[in-house]
Amino acid sequence: MRKIWLGLLSVVFVYGCSNSDVSTQTASALPPGITLVEEMKADPDRVMIPYSKYQLDNGLTVILAPDDSDPLVHVDVTYHVGSAREEIGKSGFAHFFEHMMFQGSEHVGDQQHFKIITEAGGTLNGTTTRDRTNYFETVPSNQLEKMLWLEADRMGFLLGAVSQRKFEIQRDTVKNERAQNFDNRPYGLIWERMGEAMFPEGHPYSWQPIGYVEDLDRVNVNDLKAFFLRWYGPNNAVLTIGGDIDKAQTLEWIHKYFGTIPEVPSVEKAPKQPAVLPEDRYITLEDRIRQPMVVIGWPTTSYRGAHDQVVLDAMADAIGGGTNGLLYQKLIKTQKALDAGAFSDCNELACNFYVYAMGASTDKDGLKSLYNDLLATLDDFEKQGISEERLQQINGLSEAGAVYALESVKGKVTQLAANETFYGKPDRIEQTLERIRAVTPEAVSAAYQTFIEDKHKVTLSVVPKGRTDIAVQPATFVTPARTLPEYNEVTEADLDFRRPVDSFDRSVMPKVAEAVSAKIPELYEVYFDNGSELLGTETSETPTVEIHFQLPAGSRYVPKGKEGLAGLTASMMEEGTKTRTVEQLQAELDRLGSQIGFSEGAYTTRVSVSALERNLPQTLTLLEDMLFNPAMKQEDFDRLKAQTLEGLVYQHQKPSWMASQATRDVLYGDSVFGRSSDGSNASISSITLDDVKAFYREHYTPQGAQIVVVGDISKKQITEQLAFWSLWQGEAAPLIDPEVIPSLAGQKIYLVDKPSAPQSIVRMVRQGLPFDATGELYLSRLANFNLAGNFNSRINQNLREDKGYTYGASGYFASNREVGAIVFSAQVRADATLASLEEMIAELKNYSENGMTDEELAFMRLAVGQQDALTYETPSQKASLLSSILTYSLDKDYLKQRNDIVATVDKSTLNALATKWFDPSQYQLIVVGDAKRLKPQLEKLNIPITELEISQ
Repeated sequence: MRKIWLGLLSVVFVYGCSNSDVSTQTASALPPGITLVEEMKADPDRVMIPYSKYQLDNGLTVILAPDDSDPLVHVDVTYHVGSAREEIGKSGFAHFFEHMMFQGSEHVGDQQHFKIITEAGGTLNGTTTRDRTNYFETVPSNQLEKMLWLEADRMGFLLGAVSQRKFEIQRDTVKNERAQNFDNRPYGLIWERMGEAMFPEGHPYSWQPIGYVEDLDRVNVNDLKAFFLRWYGPNNAVLTIGGDIDKAQTLEWIHKYFGTIPEVPSVEKAPKQPAVLPEDRYITLEDRIRQPMVVIGWPTTSYRGAHDQVVLDAMADAIGGGTNGLLYQKLIKTQKALDAGAFSDCNELACNFYVYAMGASTDKDGLKSLYNDLLATLDDFEKQGISEERLQQINGLSEAGAVYALESVKGKVTQLAANETFYGKPDRIEQTLERIRAVTPEAVSAAYQTFIEDKHKVTLSVVPKGRTDIAVQPATFVTPARTLPEYNEVTEADLDFRRPVDSFDRSVMPKVAEAVSAKIPELYEVYFDNGSELLGTETSETPTVEIHFQLPAGSRYVPKGKEGLAGLTASMMEEGTKTRTVEQLQAELDRLGSQIGFSEGAYTTRVSVSALERNLPQTLTLLEDMLFNPAMKQEDFDRLKAQTLEGLVYQHQKPSWMASQATRDVLYGDSVFGRSSDGSNASISSITLDDVKAFYREHYTPQGAQIVVVGDISKKQITEQLAFWSLWQGEAAPLIDPEVIPSLAGQKIYLVDKPSAPQSIVRMVRQGLPFDATGELYLSRLANFNLAGNFNSRINQNLREDKGYTYGASGYFASNREVGAIVFSAQVRADATLASLEEMIAELKNYSENGMTDEELAFMRLAVGQQDALTYETPSQKASLLSSILTYSLDKDYLKQRNDIVATVDKSTLNALATKWFDPSQYQLIVVGDAKRLKPQLEKLNIPITELEISQ
């Protein structure tokens, strides 16, 4: 069953501890000022991550995890500071620094941090939570010294480069981020309201990491500097490095770049502060939504890493875990709710337990009945508890999950960094699994009695604007006006600056070592007599196998008026078989730690299989049953159809969907490409179960099917295990009817009304080229790289970094086998809508007329040409590569061909393509926002305006 609403999905991390082998190392073997703390060596009999842990004299903790399977490294610097360390009235500072830390430091120029790493062929980002902030990059391994230089410079030399202008620009950027991801997103303010009601004013979890705009407005740049000086130092940080590294050389670099950075004042562990509710609280959030929702939360006394955390996770699974969860059985399957779930949200200082349910847009009874159904389901759980069988299934999921988490260097480094930050022990996989295996039904029932039954709770009703009458009950709690302390301005004289004293010149960026060579996987092929083909590669880094079966059953094969049929058919394939109910299937998959999923695309329906190698035969037995014997029951179809219709209602509330559908309408009209593959209310309503069965018979066929296999399995083994597939016979799927795409005459502005929206989405769009791997489309993408194809591109730097209009702006080429589109897009402040369009038009005009600079050409060559080291690491990345080769009949070495193009293409060729494709007069303009407010502004462009009604 597909989740139609994803806002409440949470990733729950569980932690334990493992015994490590601590070895000694002579002091002379290490650089001065570095001490070996412990070392955990590889143990083939345990699920674990080998590592070495060190500490510098200035308190910096270092964890090294060598892994030479791919020529890349992942570097993570985690600071033990999140929004929980902020002062009242100064919320959002930790997140604000996530932005400021990318703005350059004393020896790294403005906007150069992103540029240096992008130029190195790497990726980077940062994240902020309540309890920590981390900054990370993945790069080819020859770039490691440069990454350490960068991270050390912003740890030790950031403040010298922090200016009032940077502060103001990033403050605008944070405001845009909040508007985009919270204020202008359906259900975006749920957790802010829940936190304000769950925790008392002043509790560090009573506000969200994004903070309040009024707090950012009341402070100055020196407040920010003071926050940095308090928390951002080596003794409050963990530096974790994994990948293709030389430990001795890496420690030398760490000593050089980090060893002289002074400590910050001692950081003590914050006291545990679980929420205590004096009474039940009912709160109401009016939102621009159509489907009401109820969320209920209870405080628990647990904290991150406590023994009862795994018990609470098991309880959440029993109540809300997929098709075997009680909420699915009692609410979703009975169509009382569109979506429902349960999860335990555990943080360093406090944990809470939540259940939620979403009602239909057509429900006239309000949330009271849904609330009562939720509580009745919890009463049922209190009576029946969790079975030993379900606990065994949870064990299977957990053990497989522990293995899957080791598929990438980033995954391993992230685990090591988080565990060290919160527990002082990097690898805790084995004991976590032991704790999970030790959970008993009695422990789960005891947790329910302790934390849920008859305990005070917060109940949030999310209702459409003006419909407070349908809330669970009238609000008994309204967030009070914030009591802010008197603001005392921080001056430069109040700051205690600390500067490293070095014996080398930090302004000299380290030279890059010899270029690495990407390890392109060796491929094997299998051709089946039934007309299908397989492309695979063997990898033994983890004992897992990933298989993608691609059937000729995509949305492109769906007749007009039946849009959504391919997706409904894929959903029905997951609804059980003639011999197994969906619940039985899920239970078996969970026990095996496997996953099977059906999902439609433009030309294919993909059947994805993930399994531990030892459990692949049993998993494929389940797949065989699902593929050849789908139940196709009327009651399942009726439920999925109703959910799909409500899913459309949910999607159509999003400004991003409105902009995407407007793009399809404008560029492709009433062709198949102009209609959403998800369908419309009319098309979904017209689909019958007979339609689904017919689509299954015609398009679920091995003729023309393609299979991709990546994992710890040989060509011979997979051929044997796919014997059931090789025996399958079927006719070729019907051919696709070609479509005529209408040509566009004259430039227009298409205005889509989103009343009272605090932001607008602005787009410039035109028809483009169908997919090619090395031809004009690929070259045009290279031409776009510096215009709108990376963080340092002209348009993003203009609208985000120079003007503060947006959280981000980009441009991209979308394409399939038949058509293409070019889209430049940004979500901007409503009051900057016109100015943003004017800037985008000016940037396109300048670039199409004058082309790129020599410096931009060199940047593109380096950035695009060095990305291959990161391309083939994980099974999913390898599977994506193989799928592309099969889907588009590409040469096996097409990536090498691309790299040759990047290295040799001349500037004149790319500039000619810029002239051809980026002339702004050839673009249609789309604006999604408050039409009443925006139309008078947009008229100043002297371009005809059409108010566009988006088909639902």
